[in-house]
Amino acid sequence: MLVVDKPAGWTSHDVVARARRVLSTRKVGHGGTLDPMATGVLVLGVGRGTRLLTYFSHLDKVYSATIRLGLATSTDDAEGSVIEVAPPGRVVGLGRQALDDALAQLTGEILQVPSSVSAIKVNGRRAYARVRAGQSVELAARPVTVHRLEISASPSFGTIPTPASPSFGTIPTPASPSFGMNPESEPPPAPPPSAARPSFG
Repeated sequence: MLVVDKPAGWTSHDVVARARRVLSTRKVGHGGTLDPMATGVLVLGVGRGTRLLTYFSHLDKVYSATIRLGLATSTDDAEGSVIEVAPPGRVVGLGRQALDDALAQLTGEILQVPSSVSAIKVNGRRAYARVRAGQSVELAARPVTVHRLEISASPSFGTIPTPASPSFGTIPTPASPSFGMNPESEPPPAPPPSAARPSFG
């Protein structure tokens, strides 16, 4: 087993491809996809270790992200183009209690609609690849469990640091648009301008 601190800009497959070249073996796989913009723990299995990846992929993960309020993007993350901007007053007027209440509604057993640019496969092809090819992709909601979702530091203007501990199959990015589109929280937010997976399992 090999634990890699994946840098931003690399896909999980990029890391696997590099490991195959460096280790001179084709038998390398990973235990859970990280989006290209995300950084952090990516577990690789090498040789016979690939047989253990099934057990790693179903472990709970911990993510740390920063949510930017007042913007919505085409990809539900910081890499997409801005498609909606909330009036500044709606963001400034949000109190800490309103933020905590909104996050509480996204904690526990919930139904999550994955982003259309996620790595989920649709008829054998990644959703993000279909979107980039100009196709329209709508993914069905699926049950996930978020064990912990909280504000980790004092929010600065328009941004909120949020650690999250979701179950297997949870995609951190859609938590941000869900958070802002909820009627109880005023502005539509942009998804995380930064996201990291600091721990695994």
